[in-house]
Order: sequence, then structure tokens, then C-alpha cells
Amino acid sequence: MEWSNEHLVAKLASILQESRKARAQLSARLRELEAEADSVRAELAELDIVVSQSEASLYRRLSSVLATSNVAFDLPSDAELESALHRNSFSSPRVQNSGEQRRQPIPQVRSNVEAVSDRFLDRTIPQAVTLLLREEGAPLHVNEVYNRLKEGGFKFTGQNPTISIAVSLNRNGRFRKIAPGTFDLVMRDASKAS
Repeated sequence: MEWSNEHLVAKLASILQESRKARAQLSARLRELEAEADSVRAELAELDIVVSQSEASLYRRLSSVLATSNVAFDLPSDAELESALHRNSFSSPRVQNSGEQRRQPIPQVRSNVEAVSDRFLDRTIPQAVTLLLREEGAPLHVNEVYNRLKEGGFKFTGQNPTISIAVSLNRNGRFRKIAPGTFDLVMRDASKAS
């Protein structure tokens, strides 16, 4: 009986040692994956900057080419330029057939918004809003931006988050204000134009 108890203890000790070794290996692999994810996030952030700078440069270049053209015609507005680049992929819901503009209802800031993901946890306001506007394919009011950022786990530090959003977007050249409190990208993703 003593021999079988010793054998059982030795077997359990061996299983424990193997389990600890497997856990240590998995923990090391998790650290590697987290480091790789951080690296990919940094690369994505750099690419976001390059893309936004390229979009702004292309937009400025197109505007200057059209402005210096010797062809006699009325220069298109910025909105018409952007629309041409999109091939009318987005038509503003604010314009009615009669040519008059009607106001869209302002979205409410929801006080009960809970984070359902952490996709915006490590992003700045401009980075997160760029993603939102690309996904939406249309302008968003700062109240709706706030609601969606909160759902995505964004942490606001100020007392007036919607004002923080508006100020941040006003200061960034990749956004344009199209109506009170409503912003859009200066230029939509070039892949949507083709």
C-alpha cells in the first residue's frame, strides 16, 4: 500500500510540474502576442496618419489643379469635388428636392452608454472618429460620436466630452464641419471612389 501511495504522489507531482510548464509556455506566448498586437496598433496609427496626410494632399492638389485650369467654367465647390471623387457614393440626407435644407434631429447624448468593446481604448479622438466616419460612410453629429466612442470603450477625461470632440475635430485637417456639431471626413477613402 505504501508503494502505491508513493507512486500516486510521484504521478501527481509529475502532472503538476507538466501543468506549470505548460502554463509558463502559454503565458510567454501570450506576452509575445500582446507585444505583437501593440506593434501592429502602432503601425496602424502611423498608417492612419500617412493616409490622412495623403488624402489631404490629394484634395489640395486636385483643388489647385482645377483652380489654375485655363478652361472657362465655374469652379466646383469643395462639396462637388468630394462628390466627384466618391462618384456620388454619398448623397447628403439634408438636401431636399426643392433645394431647401431641412434640419436633421440632433441625436441625444445617452447617459446610460456602456462599453461593449475596447476598440477605442488606446486611440485618440481623431483616430477613433476617423474609423467611425469611414464605417458610417456619412457625417455624424458630435453627440452620436460621443455615444459610439463610449460604446467602444473610449475614456473621456474632461467634463464636456462633446465639446472636447468638436474642438479636436475642428483643429484636425482631416475633418470638416458640415453643419452645427456635425462633422465628416475632408475626403472619403479613395478605395470607395473606384
